[in-house]
Amino acid sequence: MEHVLDNPIWNALTTGNEHLAVGNGQARYLPKDIGAFAGLSNYSESAFASLHEIAPDGAPTVLFTAGAVSIPTGWKILVQKDLLQMVYPQPAAPALGHSELVALHNQDIPAMIALTALTNPGPFLTRTIEFGSYYGIFRDGQLVAMAGQRLQPTPYTEISAVCTHPNYLGKGYANQLLRHQIGLILAAGRIPFLHVFADNTNAWGLYEKLGFQTRKQLQVYVLEKQV
Repeated sequence: MEHVLDNPIWNALTTGNEHLAVGNGQARYLPKDIGAFAGLSNYSESAFASLHEIAPDGAPTVLFTAGAVSIPTGWKILVQKDLLQMVYPQPAAPALGHSELVALHNQDIPAMIALTALTNPGPFLTRTIEFGSYYGIFRDGQLVAMAGQRLQPTPYTEISAVCTHPNYLGKGYANQLLRHQIGLILAAGRIPFLHVFADNTNAWGLYEKLGFQTRKQLQVYVLEKQV
């Protein structure tokens, strides 16, 4: 039986993130000002055709799959890369200690976009904040670190957009943000998980130190719709 996290985007867009999704019983996607993610109920030509029909032109489409899949005609593969999926299996969050985190709101979106553009933790767009629960750390009025939540395939919640300004690395900000997010997710009765590229050894090491365990290696595809 397929695990809910084997097809995390589809299961998120049909459960916890359903209110943000556009689509049908075979294919769903997020509006492109929220994220480039799309999910398929399966990887048949029929499901890909359904996505091709409804997905907007001129924007990348990102899929997470449990392994390599056959991409049919009508799509160009821009990126195919290994992606590690990690889950936090512990019943309690690691101690947070002193915290300087503040909740981020719509007025912070320009600063959030600037920070993610500099650090590249993944796509962050004008409405990405609608995933919810973004927190950050400010120094001298500048946003220097942040993290939030993204995919919510029930009963899991993904931690995402963990990033720190290059001038403020080594101060433990990511550690602090991750501990806080773990606590928020567990308090909501859900299970934390996240994704990290297999070659990002520094991030992988931090996540493992905090108690995350690698569950599976997925594939991430970035596709371009051909018209």
